[in-house]
This record gives sequence, structure tokens and C-alpha cells, in this order.
Amino acid sequence: MQLKIMPKKKCLSAGRALLILILCQMLSALEVPLDPKLLEDLVQPPTITQQSPKDYIIDPRENIVIQCEAKGKPPPSFSWTRNGTHFDIDKDPLVTMKTGSGTLTINIMSDGKAETYEGVYQCTARNERGAAISNNIVIRSSRSPLWTKEKLEPMTLRSGQSLVLPCRPPMGLPPPIIFWMDNSFQRLPQSERVSQGLNGDLYFSNVLPEDAREDYICYARFNHTQTIQQKQPISVKVTSAKPHRERPPTFLTPEGNASRKEELRGNVLSLECIAEGLPTPIIYWIKEDGTLPINRTFYRNFKKTLQIIQVTEADSGNYQCIAKNTLGAIHHTISVTVKAAPYWIIAPQNLVLSPGEDGTLICRANGNPKPRISWLSNGVPIEIAPDDPSRKIDGDTIIFSNVQERSSSVYQCNASNEYGYLLANAFVNVLAEPPRILTSANTLYQVIADRPAFLDCAFFGSPLPSIEWFKGAKGSALREDIYILHENGTLEIPVAQKDSTGTYTCVARNKLGMAKNEVHLEIKDPTRIIKQPEYAVVQRGSTVSFECKVKHDHTLILTVTWLKDHSELPSDGRFTVDKDHLVVADVNDDDGGTYTCVANTTLDNVSASAVLSVVAPTPTPAPIYDVPNPPFDLELTDQLDRSVQLSWTPGDDNNSPITKFIIEYEDVMHEAGLWHHQTEVPGTQTTAQLKLSPYVNYAFRVMAVNSLGRSLPSEASEQYLTKAAEPDKNPTAVEGLGSEPDNLVITWKPLSGFESNGPGLQYKVSWRQKDGDDEWTSVVVANVSKYIVSGTPTFVPYLVKVQALNDVGFAPEPAVVMGHSGEDLPMVAPGNVRVSVVNSTLAEVHWDPVPLKSIRGHLQGYRIYYWKAQSSSNRNRRHIEKKILTFQGSKTHGMLPGLEPFSHYTLNVRVVNGKGEGPASPDRAFHTPEGVPSAPSSLKIVNPTLDSLTLEWDPPSHPNGILTEYTLKYQPINSTHELGPLIDLKIPANKTRWTLKNLNFSTRYKFYFYAQTAAGSGSQITEEAVTTVDEAGILPPDVGAGKAMASRQVDIATQGWFIGLMCAVALLILILLIVCFIRRNKGGKYPVKEKEDAHADPEIQPMKEDDGTFGEYSDAEDHKPLKKGSRTPSDRTVKKEDSDDSLVDYGEGVNGQFNEDGSFIGQYSGKKEKEPAEGNESSEAPSPVNAMNSFV
Repeated sequence: MQLKIMPKKKCLSAGRALLILILCQMLSALEVPLDPKLLEDLVQPPTITQQSPKDYIIDPRENIVIQCEAKGKPPPSFSWTRNGTHFDIDKDPLVTMKTGSGTLTINIMSDGKAETYEGVYQCTARNERGAAISNNIVIRSSRSPLWTKEKLEPMTLRSGQSLVLPCRPPMGLPPPIIFWMDNSFQRLPQSERVSQGLNGDLYFSNVLPEDAREDYICYARFNHTQTIQQKQPISVKVTSAKPHRERPPTFLTPEGNASRKEELRGNVLSLECIAEGLPTPIIYWIKEDGTLPINRTFYRNFKKTLQIIQVTEADSGNYQCIAKNTLGAIHHTISVTVKAAPYWIIAPQNLVLSPGEDGTLICRANGNPKPRISWLSNGVPIEIAPDDPSRKIDGDTIIFSNVQERSSSVYQCNASNEYGYLLANAFVNVLAEPPRILTSANTLYQVIADRPAFLDCAFFGSPLPSIEWFKGAKGSALREDIYILHENGTLEIPVAQKDSTGTYTCVARNKLGMAKNEVHLEIKDPTRIIKQPEYAVVQRGSTVSFECKVKHDHTLILTVTWLKDHSELPSDGRFTVDKDHLVVADVNDDDGGTYTCVANTTLDNVSASAVLSVVAPTPTPAPIYDVPNPPFDLELTDQLDRSVQLSWTPGDDNNSPITKFIIEYEDVMHEAGLWHHQTEVPGTQTTAQLKLSPYVNYAFRVMAVNSLGRSLPSEASEQYLTKAAEPDKNPTAVEGLGSEPDNLVITWKPLSGFESNGPGLQYKVSWRQKDGDDEWTSVVVANVSKYIVSGTPTFVPYLVKVQALNDVGFAPEPAVVMGHSGEDLPMVAPGNVRVSVVNSTLAEVHWDPVPLKSIRGHLQGYRIYYWKAQSSSNRNRRHIEKKILTFQGSKTHGMLPGLEPFSHYTLNVRVVNGKGEGPASPDRAFHTPEGVPSAPSSLKIVNPTLDSLTLEWDPPSHPNGILTEYTLKYQPINSTHELGPLIDLKIPANKTRWTLKNLNFSTRYKFYFYAQTAAGSGSQITEEAVTTVDEAGILPPDVGAGKAMASRQVDIATQGWFIGLMCAVALLILILLIVCFIRRNKGGKYPVKEKEDAHADPEIQPMKEDDGTFGEYSDAEDHKPLKKGSRTPSDRTVKKEDSDDSLVDYGEGVNGQFNEDGSFIGQYSGKKEKEPAEGNESSEAPSPVNAMNSFV
């Protein structure tokens, strides 16, 4: 008996239950295979493939494009209605229809107004099989009206009061987006205290002094026309003299204790409560008769707005917002009702029937209120459409019985209520087609013995053909208990044997004809390892050999590969592979591990493993604890599509209990030899239920773990191939970035073979312009990671999505990613470049932004090139390197710091995008004013004399203008580092040398020197110097003592005060001499020696020679010679004969001093030991003369 698939019997009559009717449709409706050659030959009614949205808001600045695309065989013709009447496009010169399409273009840019073409449009696509219609497309022109002019008075409030700043934007189409900013286009900060309501008003729960400002500005952005309108600024003043007292909350919006809200199903439900109070209230939300949906509830605007996305009828109910602060709480109840525009439960599907068959069209929709269902045929209400005896209307169902070719038509189902409508086209196409076999002729199938074989026979025909399979030229019958015939025509041989080899013939028959096709099946011997490698224990330094003998089908090419620990063998000369053996010489500890022999053919592969253990040359027999032995006897049971149960037998635990088992899997189909972690189970468990992925050829292994480590892996389990399924996920990292100005490069991270879930992994790449109304353009590409769309306009936003698919089906709908086509260099230079010089080193540059369309890329910012072209001080032209400053984003002004004063600069501005710079604006020159100069480059003190110093200097390195003069200030410094009076001196600007005269000798001076321009004084430079030292000193011995010291520095003898002092001293000496003379006459010589011996006063002893002081002084009248020269003996003793009657013993000399009453003070050393001249100290002894000279 032959194995056949017969078409199902005709469905029961129209009077049977609806469930039976649906079943009939499922069993009898034909599916047209997606074979391009087949589709080209089949007659098909029109199908709308692309149309403009129902509510189509157009930009009045661009031409109107109303889309209508359809397919059909023969190609359909198109017509339009406007406001319910025929729209004759031939009579309007501004309207054109795209060739081979119904898309209209209304050229309002050349002549005409958008408002003229507002209305309701509908497209009809018609061929000999019927007519399909589009939705009603309502065309409206976008509007962005100006704000009504109003005079806003300043608002004055006390600190703590509440405040509402009204926005009241103009009503545009579509409504604008509202936001508040200041004059600097900076968004105003918002918080729990200050926030913007859904109506655009700005609410203050309580005002603070920092809220005072004069530029609260409400902006309205109309996205469709890309315009922004602004309200007049509102001025707010806050006084803190009498702050408002604290108070409990009250609601600013909504008003009262309760309100109502109505929202449509599928929209976002937004509920708002804004309260005032002091302290600032906190808002809470609850649903009185239920809980808020967890995954669809979001809080916005500091919890003042509650949003529920994808709202459903179940979200209806009472919602309560509670405002609370430390002084009390208040609540408001919002009653929410969710209505629903119509939505599909069952949308009508295209129906392909053969003559005489039955079928149904079902149109089932729901909504709130319940939508009304109406039917049309070829765009005409079915009540007035031509009668069809095979058709019967039953509410939302059309029942077809015994259809004929004339029953072909396009039906429209309209489901509508007060909130909207749904319109769906579904055709009934009655075809009479003889059988066709779509599988290629003489296809060769090769299968390994004892595995299933699948022979394809894809077919089509109307009525549905019956399928028969024959084997061999004589047409021997196929027994049903051996073969399985699938509904798609595929013949399955569950266990293919050698005798299954041969030629198989598929025959398709219906009443219109017959078609057949031959395919060939070859059964190959399986690949087997007849001699497997064995476990080996060898000592270090020895040689080990593993054997692996393989038997395979001689018609297939065999390759044998050796692996170590599932990786390639080390590239080491110690490893050698011949026909059946792997030899490892000079074994070391690193060579231990698992060695696997893998035998591959084009149809199958097998493997076998052995473990090599390396031990010491003299192993010790002492027992030790060790890791467990590997599990064994792995078995797979309960094999399902997405799960399987694995069981095993544990190995020896080697005296340490097993704590857990680790299960790994190998994807033999996609990543053979690579093991992945699957799961872990406790050590007491020997079975595990494993979750599986589709279209993976699994093998499993188990490892045992104890406190010492993990065991070697077990032998791999038998392989288990799961069924294919559509991909579960889509590619990630999808991006759309242009590499050239006229392309869009779409990239993504491909799925791995494990993630493909089936054979034939491909990607459906779709794109369309973001701001256009074009439908998605899609292309299916192979398993790659990039697709380049050419011919795109420059830098246009695109919506991109990449969907994975395989031979089973498509992955879920992918996420949409926004990208841009390639950038190009900007076309326009910034205009109206203006320079404001702030000061001598800073300038501010302003420019007008370039039009966004001219940027042709992502705006990176603006770049200013500026350079110093001329110095105003010397008028010499010299060019230096241009400097660049870049200002990020859309800024239209910037500061140029670090300019040189009194200089000529030139600049230009360029716009920058991701591609590079645009053209430069015209050069703009500007001058910097004079600035203060830098310090003189140097200051030196040269040619010091007794009473003068000469200063030499170099002009400032940066005069920063025209020098007007130099200022020199100086002052003396005394020995205690105290500063004397400051002297100020002005010096002409053309001088670089100046001599100061009439200075004090041996005096340190500090100098402060700086230059000046018209802008002011520059930085000063300081220096110190000393006038030369007096060269007076001790007279040589041969000159004689008593000679007064003469100063070559200052003629003190001519000073009046000095003459008076000397006269007083002389008078005192004269009085003393008279007294001494009188006493001497009375008692002889004055007993000086006796007085010395009696008192031994060290103060009147002569000074040592080493001290550099004068010795005895001879009275001028006596003229007595000095004994043994003019110096005292070195032992500091005085002999009697040296000075019996001399006053030298009392230290009289040039420096002798007396009290005011004329009494003698004591010996004063004539001259100190000379010290180095340091600072402003004199090298002379502190005589009265020197003391006066050193005073400052």
C-alpha cells in the first residue's frame, strides 16, 4: 500500500457551531509558500503594504507626501477620495502620484498653502480580484502660534508664601513642550519645593529669598516646526522682613477634595498633586481599592506626578494623593475611568481557497464602549455590494460555502466607537492551480546509519494536493509502520539502514493535475573508535604512547585530531602523532592531563579520552587523601524539547566526602571540544534536571568536588540534539553611524551559534528616517555583523532595528535604536562676529550660531583662531603661531584670556562637528589697550663713591604700551635695619642710567624701581647698595701719637655743633689742669703711682699693643719724652719713671670723656680692632664723629 496524504474533507455546513467553522478554516485554508517564482505566477487581490498615519500632522514648510503602497497580481491601480468625494488629481497641477504607487505629493513649496489641502483622505488600490482601501488619513497643518502680548507686573512676596507662576502657552498643533529657563537659557532648578506642573505652570510650595530673580521665563517648544516661543520674563521679589509662619499643607492643584480623570487604554495615565505649605510638604500616593501595578508605575516630578504606563481597564478606580508636613496632612481623591478605543481580538486574515471549498473571515474587536462591527466588500458597504451566493454575514463573521473563482474579493472590517476605529483588509482569493513541487530535483541526502533521515517534498496546489511516496524505479510501496509522512510533504525514515539507500519519488496530485520529483538517499557507515586510548601512569622522564584506531565509511574523508585537556597539543617536539598513535617523550609533570582522540567526517564525529598521570620515579607507598575519582555511568532520561534528566554513579571519594557535583555541557554542533558550566548539585544528589536550549547537540560530563579539590571529568554522556526553535533574543550593541556623508553603517554584535536556536541564522535589518513618515525598509542578511545603507542624505536621524531569524522563525520584535547617517563638513561660517575688549589682556567674542541644517553633523562646538599680527608699540609687523580656543556645545560667545596689552589681534570663528571644521568667518581685527608694564629687566648699582651711586637698568621686556617715565624710590638703612625716610624720584622714560649724589658715606640704601605707562605703574624691582667706606685709620708710630684723625669723607671740623663740643671739652681740660697745678704747688708732684698701687683700678691701665690703642699721652706743656717708645710694656704694668705726674694714667686723649659736671668717667679706648664692613655699619670706631656720621 502506498503512503498518502489526502486533502481534508469539506467542512460542515454553515449552520454548525462556530468552533467547527474555525476548525474547518484551519484545516482547509491554503498557505502559499514564500517561493518567489511561485508568487510571480499567482493571481492575488490587492494588499495595502504602506500608508500614512491616521492623524497626519504636516509641516507647512515642506511638500505634503501622503503614502499609499500596495501589492497585487496584476499590479493594482490607485485612486483617492477627499472628504468623502473623489479627488481628481489630474485637475490640480500641484498634486502628482508616484508611478506604480498611490503615494501623493502635493507641491506646496512652489505655490499653494498647506491649509488648502487639509481634510480626510482615503486611498483605494484595485485590480481584477478586488479593491483594498486605506485608513481615513486626516491631514492637518502644524501650527506654532506666538504668545499673546501681556504686561507682567513684578510679584512681591514674603518669605514662606506660596507662589504659582502661570505659563498659559499658545495652543499649537501638536501641543508644545513647556519648560522654564532664565535669560541665559539655563534651566531653572526644580525640587520638592519648586516644580513645574503638567499644565506648564511653575509652583512654589513656599518661596525663599534666593528665589528672587527678574528672569522667570516660560518657553514653549513646537517640535514639529522646530520653533521655540517664549513668554515675557516674570520678576519675583522676596522680602524676609516678616517671614510667613509655618502652616499645614493645602493643594495648589487640583482644587477641592476630589476630581475625575478619564484616560484611554494603552496610554499613559498621569495624575498630579502639588501642595503648598511650610515646611515643604511630601506627597504620597495610594489606590483605595487595590494596589498600584508594580512594573507599570512610575513617580515623576519629586513624586508629585503618578504615571501608569500601558493603562488598562483594570486600572480604573480611586487614587488618593496625600500631602504631609510636620504640621498636618491633607488628601485628594482622583476617580479614574479607563475607556478604550477599539483593539483587535482576532483580526481578519487573508484566505486562499480552491473552488468548491468553504472558509470563514472573523473580525473580532473589543473596546469601551463595545465597538460596532461593519463589513465592506471592495471598499463598498456590504449591504449595497454585489450579492455573492457563497457568502453569509453573521455579525463579526463572514461564512463562505462552495466558493468559486468569482468569489474572490477584498473585504474590509471596520470596528469603531466614539474613541476611534480599526480598519483591516483581508482578501478571499479563489485559486485553481495544478500541483507544483518546489523541492529541487535529484537532491542527494547522505545520512549515517541508524540515524533518522528526512526527505523533503515542498508542494503547492489548489485544491490541496495529496502526496504519495514511492521507492525505486518500480514504484514499490512504502509501509506506514516504517515511514512517517509529515503534512508539509516531508518523508521521515526514523532509523535509516543500509537497505534504505535508493531513489525516492514524491508525487503530488489534485483534480487539476499531477507533479513528481525524485530525490536520492545514501546511507553511510558510522565512524567508530575500535581501539581507544587507555589510562596511563608513568614516571617523570619516561615515554608514553596512546593508541586510537578508527574505522569509518571509506567514501567519507576522515580527520583525526588529538587534544590535551580539550585544547590543542603543546607545540613541543616531544609530542609526535602518527597514523594511530600519540607518543609523548621525556614526560614531565605538566604533561599530566586528559588526552582526547577526535575522529571527524563530514557527517559525524566521535571521540575517546584517556588520562595521563605523572608520578615521581620512586613513588612512596604511604596512603594520602586525594580528590575524588571521576563519576561514571552517565545516563540521559526524560528527554524533552527544553529539558533532560541526567543521572550518574559517583566515584571513590578517596577518604574525603564529596561536597558537590559540577555538571558541564559541550555544544557538539557549534563549539565541539569546548565545555561550559551547566549547574552544580549537592554531593548527596546523583541526578539533575537540566534546562536546555533549542538546536543544540548536547553532551554532558560530571566532576566531583571534595575538600581537596575537584576530580577529573567523567566520560561524556551520550549526545542529545534538541529541536530547533525561533531565536529567543536579538543582537545587542546595535548602532547606526555613518562613515561617509551618504551612507549609514548599521552594526551589531551577532548571536553565537548557541544562541541561534536553529539552522539558517540570519538578520533582518530595518531602517527608516526618524523624522519622516516612510515605512521601514528591511533587508535580510547572512550571519554578519554589519550592513551599509548607501545613498542616504547627509546627517539625518534614522531609526534602526536588527531582528534575528532562522529557518524556524523570527526572534521577538527588536528594540529601536536611533542613529545618524554620515556627517559632512559644515557648510556655513558663523556670522556677525563681534569682539568686545574687556581689558588689556581679555576680550569677549560673540557670534551668531550657524543654522542647524548647515552643520551636517553632531555639533561639537565653535573654534576661535586668533593671532597677534602687529605690535602697536613699535608698529612692526610680525606673525606668530595661531592660537586656538574651542567652546563646547552651542555657545555663541567666549572669552579670550592671556592677550598681550597694546597689541593688534586678528581672529575668525569656525563651527566644528564630528567630521571636522567648517569654513572660517571673515577675519575680525581688534586692538588691546595699554596695560601696566612688566618690571625693568635688570637693575645694577655701579661706580659707588663716598657720596654717590650710579644706577643702570634695562627697560621692561614687556612694556605693554608706551613708557611715560620711571619712578625711583630709595631710603637708607641703619645698623639696626631700621628704614629711614623714603625719597621719590621721577626719571624720564628715555633714560637707562641715573646717578644719585649727596648721599651719606658708608651707608646702605634700598632702591625701589618701576616703569609707568598711561595705564599705570608696573611691577617693581628692588636692589640694595652701600656708599664707599671712610679710609681714616691709625697713624704710623714714626709719625707720633696725639695726631688727630682726619676724615677724607666729611669735613666735620667745619660743623658748628662739633666746634662747640670741642670748646666745651677744652674748657673742662683747662679747669682740670688748673686744679692739678694748684694741688701740685701745694704738695709737690701728684702721686699717680701711689694712687695706682693703692687702688689697682684696671680701668686706668694702659691698653695692650694688640688692642691697637694709643699708649701714654704726654702733656703738651711738659714735653716729657716717652720711655722705651710710645707704647706700654706687654705685661700691662706701668713703671714709676714712666709717668709720675702725667694724666695718661686716667686715659686722657682724643677720646677722653667727662660727665656733664666735669667729673672724669674713665678711660675710653682710642680705636677698636678693625671689623669687616658689613651692612651699613661703619668700619671706624664709634667716636663722636663716627657716631654722628652713621646716624640716619
